Amino acid sequence: MDALVIGAGPAGLMAAEALARAGRRVVVTEAKPSPARKFLMAGKSGLNLTKDEPAEDFARRISAPWMRPMLADFGPQEVIAWARGLGQEVFSGSSGRVFPVTMKGSPLLRAWLARLSGLGVELRTRWRWTGFEGQALSFETPSGPALMAPASTVLALGGASWPRLGSDAAWVPWLAAKGVGIAPFRPANMGFAVDWSAHLAPHFGTPIKGVALLAGPQRERGEFVISARGIEGGGVYAVSAAVRDGVELALDLLPDLDVAEVSSRLARAKGKDSTANRLRKALGLVPAKIALVMEWGRPLPEGTALARLLKALPVRHAGPRPIAEAISSAGGVLHDSLTEGLELKALPGHFACGEMLDWEAPTGGYLLTACLATGLWAGRHAAAP
Repeated sequence: MDALVIGAGPAGLMAAEALARAGRRVVVTEAKPSPARKFLMAGKSGLNLTKDEPAEDFARRISAPWMRPMLADFGPQEVIAWARGLGQEVFSGSSGRVFPVTMKGSPLLRAWLARLSGLGVELRTRWRWTGFEGQALSFETPSGPALMAPASTVLALGGASWPRLGSDAAWVPWLAAKGVGIAPFRPANMGFAVDWSAHLAPHFGTPIKGVALLAGPQRERGEFVISARGIEGGGVYAVSAAVRDGVELALDLLPDLDVAEVSSRLARAKGKDSTANRLRKALGLVPAKIALVMEWGRPLPEGTALARLLKALPVRHAGPRPIAEAISSAGGVLHDSLTEGLELKALPGHFACGEMLDWEAPTGGYLLTACLATGLWAGRHAAAP
């Protein structure tokens, strides 16, 4: 073994493959009993590999401009070719999101692990990195403590979301002590807590469809779910970064109608009807949407003011849900602490990739593609003489 990868998620496995193809003898250590647990969990409802869109548009959805060369090297089309190279045919949905035909991550992962094994990559599970001991890396293993001092090391340790699957950010103090700059982790692609009144309880679990979410200049068509804890789902995740950072959130409950049309339809409704019945009959609002209006819009205005409220209903929330529940995280190793090849300036011979770097992206294939791209980039540079 002359190359070590710590972390067997997508970024780490991609780095291991790059190292092995360059002729290095590679060991991958993984703290959990099996590899790529977050990858497999993400694929339970359909593994979204990437987004089939122009590379320039794709790169703009990643928060770190310095990653653009990596995404140009391994972007959406390369991800599609990579999956097909592992025997997994893919298809693009109406939104451009790309999925394996099987919709699952496990067949792709099995094929990938088999290919890595064929390249001589050794995977050691239940090997938990515990920091540094002098110039060596220390591990807790099933056989007891162990030290390793490879010629090059790629760290693919994940961020701080979903700690039960391995991304627990336990590595932060060890790298910080070595002089690596690290931005504090924050939740990304997360829901928001809401202290609901009792009348919302019958709507817990109800999806809210056909709305637009407004966060400053950002407007996203999507849907979300009312839960006992708050609001969550794809539409919320799309605006979550801006809202987390202090932008007010509002809902356009009737995104296909303008204020004038909403006002006109309300005016034609029977005056004797209750407000809830007017919203249902005149505008077709379902009970869960009406409940949200009553929750966040009272005291309800009349006429055009009510129409404006329905087009920009303020969302009163209590902040992001905890990072342990977030799909991903923002923060991590600062760009200033890295060379162009993702080598840690404070630790020559040690490279970093994946979600442990300081970047964020929306759901929709952006996260996985960026992890693969940075893993490949770090692995190739770690393999260089």
